Amino acid sequence: MNPMARFGFFPIIFFLFLTVFVNGQEQKYYGDIDVSYFKGNIAKHNYDILHLITGHPEGLIISWNRKTDGSEDWHSLYNYPDYGVTFTYQNLKNEYLGENFGLYAHYNFYFLNRNLMWRIGQGLAYTTHPYDKEENYRNIAFGTQILSSTMMMLQYKKERIAGRWGGQAGLSLIHYSNANVKAPNTSVNSITVSVGLNYQLDAEPLERNLERMSNRLAERVRFNFVFRSGINESDIIDSGQYAFYVFSAYADKRINKKSAFQLGTDVFYSNFLKELIRYRSIAFPEDGLTGSEDYKRVGLFAGHELFINKLSVVTQFGYYVYYPYDFEGRTYLRAGLKRYFGDRIFGAITLKAHGAKAEAVELGIGIRI
Repeated sequence: MNPMARFGFFPIIFFLFLTVFVNGQEQKYYGDIDVSYFKGNIAKHNYDILHLITGHPEGLIISWNRKTDGSEDWHSLYNYPDYGVTFTYQNLKNEYLGENFGLYAHYNFYFLNRNLMWRIGQGLAYTTHPYDKEENYRNIAFGTQILSSTMMMLQYKKERIAGRWGGQAGLSLIHYSNANVKAPNTSVNSITVSVGLNYQLDAEPLERNLERMSNRLAERVRFNFVFRSGINESDIIDSGQYAFYVFSAYADKRINKKSAFQLGTDVFYSNFLKELIRYRSIAFPEDGLTGSEDYKRVGLFAGHELFINKLSVVTQFGYYVYYPYDFEGRTYLRAGLKRYFGDRIFGAITLKAHGAKAEAVELGIGIRI
C-alpha cells in the first residue's frame, strides 16, 4: 500500500482532537460515558455493492462526553452541547468487508427539553478486509485500510433514571469512505437502530449559567484566501495517486454569531484528471480525445459557514465556468470543517464531491482578513 494512502487521513483526526481537547482545557466540565449496541442494514446507495450486502451489520458505540456549562457565549447559543470522543466497533456481516474499528471527535446537540440528542462525529476507521487485487478483489467499497468516517446518532436520552445510570435509544448512521484517495471507493453506509446506557461521572448534576447570550453581531465583509491540497486517484484501479492543488478566494458576510454567507471562486489543478485524460485518449479512441485537453478547472461557488466556538462547519455549492474536460458534471459540492487559530488564520478539512460521488479530501490553510 502506498504510504500516503495509509497516513494521509491522520491530519484529519489530529485536527479534530486538537479542537476538542484544546477547547476542553479552558475549564473543568462535567461529563458522562455512554455505551450503545446497534444493528441494522447497509444502504443500497450503489448497485455495484449488492454482492457486499449479505447480513445485518451490528456493533458497539462507546462515547465519553464533556458537558458545557454556559461560561462561554457559544454554549447557550447551541443549547449547551456536549463534546467528546467516540469509539465504534462494527461487524459488517460480509466476508469481503470484514470488521471496522472507528475513532471520532464528536458534538452532542440537544432538543425537546434536552431529551432528544443529535450526535455528529468525524474521524478515522480501520478496516480488517480492504480491497486486494489478488486476495480480496470483490471488496470494491474500501480501497485502503484506513478510512475517513462520519457517524451520526439521533436518540432519546434520559439521564439519572437510577442513581447515576440512564438510558438512550434511537437511530444511528455510520459512513465509511476513503474519498478517492485510492481506488476502489464505492463506500458503505450503515443505517441502524441503537439502544444503550449512560453513566454520569459526577455525583451531582451540573448547575449551568442559564443566561442567554445574544446572537447579534455586526461585522463588515471579510475576504478569505485558501490553499488546499492532497492526493487522489481516478476510479480506474491502479491508475496512480497524484497530488492536487486548489486555490480559493472568497468574500464572506457574517450575519450573526452563528452564520456567515460566502461567494467566491476556486481554481483546480487535479493531476489525476490529467492522467485520466491521457489514459482515455489511448484506451477509448471513440471518445474523440487527443490527450492534450486541459485538465484545469475554474469554479464559482456560494456557501455558508456555521460557527461553533473556534470550529466552523462549511458547506459550498459550485459551478465550473471553465470546464474543458467533462468529468462528473459541471456542479460540485464542498463540505467540511475549519478550525481558527486566532482571528485570522485557519486550517480546513473538506470533502469535495459531485453529488454522492466523492472526488477528494482537501487539507487546507487560509487567512481571513
